[in-house]
Amino acid sequence: MNRIRTLLHHQLVWPALTLVLLFALDLAHRASFLSVTLLDGHLFGAPIDILNRAAPLVIVSLGMTLVIATRGIDISVGAIVAIAGAAAAIVLQEDPSRVGGALLAALGVGVLAGVWNGVLVAFVGMQPIIATLILMVAGRGVAQLLTSGQIIPIGAPGYLKLGDGYFATVPCSVWIAIAVTAVTALLIHRTALGLFIRSIGVNPVATRLVGLRSGAIVFSVYVFCGAMAAIAGIIASSNVRSADGNNAGLLLELDAILAVTLGGTSLLGGRFSLAGTVLGALIIQTLTYTTYSIGVPPEATLVVKAVVVIVVSMIQSEATRRLLVRQIRRVLPSAQPGAATGSTTS
Repeated sequence: MNRIRTLLHHQLVWPALTLVLLFALDLAHRASFLSVTLLDGHLFGAPIDILNRAAPLVIVSLGMTLVIATRGIDISVGAIVAIAGAAAAIVLQEDPSRVGGALLAALGVGVLAGVWNGVLVAFVGMQPIIATLILMVAGRGVAQLLTSGQIIPIGAPGYLKLGDGYFATVPCSVWIAIAVTAVTALLIHRTALGLFIRSIGVNPVATRLVGLRSGAIVFSVYVFCGAMAAIAGIIASSNVRSADGNNAGLLLELDAILAVTLGGTSLLGGRFSLAGTVLGALIIQTLTYTTYSIGVPPEATLVVKAVVVIVVSMIQSEATRRLLVRQIRRVLPSAQPGAATGSTTS
């Protein structure tokens, strides 16, 4: 019984189970769902497509995880994605060979946006949702100004390989997401940064009283989140071969928040899981794929996604877990204390 209780309380159990159930639903609808084929040196198939489409969301969600772990929020990441793509497109429009300059421009505006958010939250003391709401609104306008309200096509081959190319038979965007996840995990688990972020999320006042520079750490996570959004903007603009200041990254901030919460990260701060965030992003992308593949009307897709998120979130709650444990005790009498060693006396 203790093992069952421990398993039910593990952060990754319910996200992993949700992903498995979505895969099972896809398999029931189409038996070849998990089949992957090699064609012209490239892997093709539904799992590869899901990984490719989920890569930008995974990257943005990693940055969002660290922000939420410090009791913050960043709803401007979608606008930063649009600005980064627009900045790269402008550089490439002048000279398609300046791929390096385009990448630096995109990363530069992402870091600058993160600095803006970080200063407002960490040093000015503005509420995170208000500070990032400012950039969410203004940033979308900045992206449209950079593109003059038009869709700027991108034709630089070197740049397009980042979102639409392949390396070792796997899409480059997947490799980028893996690299970003690995670097983030090393920073969090192999340095003191992870401990500091958890401390700020659990008790920011106590953290400040013991001498930890919490303002600098909060500032750094917003800068990191802006950089992650910029990388996602590079992949997104490369994948669609254009920069669209109006639609690029639209509602991506909501998917990122959902991915983080589905992965078991607490919105109250302190408790977070990078692995859970990756699973959450895969759940959202798989759910999108599933709704389209089984014929759900596009206008109902968001409703279906909301229902799934509600169900998974309810299952992850402590009250629901206690209810599940009680039900398991009723179904499995042998799990009751003393049941296995019960004996009769004469």
